[in-house]
Amino acid sequence: MELDLTPKTAEALFEGDGGGYSTWSSSQMALLAKFNVGAGRLLLHPRGFALPHYADSSKVGYVIQGTDGVVGMILPNSGKEVVLKLKQGDIIPVPIGAVSWWFNDGDSDLIIAFLGETSKAFIPGQFSYFFLTGAQGIIGSFSTELTSKVYAMNKNEVNKLTKSQTGVLIIKLDKNQPMPKPQMDQTEKLVYNIDAARPGNVVKHVGLVTTLTDNGFPFIKDVGLSVIKVKLEPYAMKAPSYPTSPTVQLIYIARGSGKVEIVGLNGQRALDTQVKAGHLLVVPPFFVVAEIAGEEGMELYSIVTTTKPLFQDLAGRESVWGVFSPALLEVALNVDSDFGKLFIAKNEETTNLIPPPKKA
Repeated sequence: MELDLTPKTAEALFEGDGGGYSTWSSSQMALLAKFNVGAGRLLLHPRGFALPHYADSSKVGYVIQGTDGVVGMILPNSGKEVVLKLKQGDIIPVPIGAVSWWFNDGDSDLIIAFLGETSKAFIPGQFSYFFLTGAQGIIGSFSTELTSKVYAMNKNEVNKLTKSQTGVLIIKLDKNQPMPKPQMDQTEKLVYNIDAARPGNVVKHVGLVTTLTDNGFPFIKDVGLSVIKVKLEPYAMKAPSYPTSPTVQLIYIARGSGKVEIVGLNGQRALDTQVKAGHLLVVPPFFVVAEIAGEEGMELYSIVTTTKPLFQDLAGRESVWGVFSPALLEVALNVDSDFGKLFIAKNEETTNLIPPPKKA
């Protein structure tokens, strides 16, 4: 079975004065539908406003750029609106069915990447959005007769209710238009800045790995996902590893560039390619992934479709090689004891974050 793991960039779905939304479609990346994961990218220019909507998928938003983002959200069965502040490095879970709106209150662009699972989606591998207002809004799509009865309004009132907002998806607000202010107490509970978090693994001048689960951020449990951040310095490497449970990993290259190699079924190299900021990759369950940063370093974020991610390293002092008995290792590799000892000693010298080669 041949799988196309080629990384792809997003395709524009909507562009306007307030910003735009881009997506990766299942027709563009068949593995999205096969493994029920999806991704999108929201760009809001200053004063850009994404109209209130809900979606058919649970997802996690990662703020790539911006310091004055605002999101309003009504969580399912909560009966209240929370208004949260967003800045670069923030992780914001968006549970399936939650109503949300997004606003850029800053002077520079706000960019958010969304990664999620689509097992309950209308179209596998894609997020479908249902807007409450606007030219494609639900409120204007029912018959005038029904809307009149539901809201106890006459025909003129119904027309004003349903036709006043002519924007589509994303609009730009006047600078004098007041908007709700973020609730900082709620922001602390429902938003997590992964850039400021203490890494689970860090090697100075090499890189770091930060894994975000419901242990450190309970709200993320509502979307059933975990987030992993990997940051590599120029030419550093994240050693090969694989998940120990049947989970899918969806990787977004946020900054920099480098190389990704993936090995899958029958020991075949399924991918060996250069990647850059904006690329998305899907990693099937149990496949082994390694990343090497280019000259500017590389920063990537991924979701794993489980709340309890466990990965096994294939290099470094925490790898499987040091657990095997020496005799077993010699037989499995068909090497003598001296080479077996050398191999183990080399693994003991490093972690799964490997520094760049020394200059000659």
